[in-house]
Amino acid sequence: MPEKKYDLEDRLIEFASRIVVVEALPKTRVGNYIAGQLIRCGLASALLYGEAQSAESRKDFIHKMKVIIKELKETRICIKLIRRKEMIKPVSRLNNLFKECEELIAIVAKSIDTAKKNIAKFK
Repeated sequence: MPEKKYDLEDRLIEFASRIVVVEALPKTRVGNYIAGQLIRCGLASALLYGEAQSAESRKDFIHKMKVIIKELKETRICIKLIRRKEMIKPVSRLNNLFKECEELIAIVAKSIDTAKKNIAKFK
């Protein structure tokens, strides 16, 4: 039997569940601030994907997917800040999370491109 390939929803949910790394941030003003931001943006992409699946039109779908990219890019910046300031040690703990964030950005961007091409095709 072939191995089950993750669909985008599953990957976004798995990514969101891995954001619990925020619990390892220091309990400082900066650590708490970044933790709050990372929780919001890191979980938002999965939740927003549910909205995108119920889009009312292709244009609405594209708009919702663009919001997902914004949230993923915010997540990426939070991870970069944590790594740069070594707020979680070893910083290598964040390597896979960062890589998955980059891959999700690329996948969502490709979905947007495909949706745009489909709009043009049906005009």
